[in-house]
Amino acid sequence: MKIALFGATGHIGQGILDEALSRGYDVVAVVRDPSRLPQSNAKLKVVTGDVANPSTWIDAVRGTDAVAASLSANRDGNLDSVPANAGVLLDNISKAGVKRLLWVGGAGSLEVAPGKRVIDDPHFPAEWKPQAEAQGKALDVFRASKAPVEWTYISPAAMIQPGERTGTYRVGGDQLLTDAEGNSKISIADYAIALLDRIEKHDALNQRITVAY
Repeated sequence: MKIALFGATGHIGQGILDEALSRGYDVVAVVRDPSRLPQSNAKLKVVTGDVANPSTWIDAVRGTDAVAASLSANRDGNLDSVPANAGVLLDNISKAGVKRLLWVGGAGSLEVAPGKRVIDDPHFPAEWKPQAEAQGKALDVFRASKAPVEWTYISPAAMIQPGERTGTYRVGGDQLLTDAEGNSKISIADYAIALLDRIEKHDALNQRITVAY
């Protein structure tokens, strides 16, 4: 398996990279600043590119089986870039012969009750709201797309953070998944497993799913 990965220098992106390499995948990591990805691996090729400018990466992703993207606006603060970059990938990866796209989405747009989303809770942290809203707009971009791409938008649990790689997770749809105690969480390592499993199983096509314990 060979994948292209955007956002490999972020926490979740690094988790996806680690899991992909552990599976023996060949990985083309497209990053703006290669100095932020110093690790070396015979299966890893680091390419300098900006997702917003397809001419910097389209040749590099040619021949890959899928593209995975873990993108945010944390570095430059441009929240509009999140849905915009979703559109750029949808509109361009097929030009490189790639038809599979996995997107690291947000949990804010998941439903906790009919018509009520996670982000609508008055206790939802204010500092998380702009990113959550940007990811919600990205989901709208995916759902409206007519591009010849088999996409999967993967929302994590309400809480995703470094932790144990257990190899277990549950898959849901548009509703927030919680455990018996009402908690919604998953480790980055297990989220990465769930994302890469979607490539191998070739499922959840053109839909949003969520993964949690």
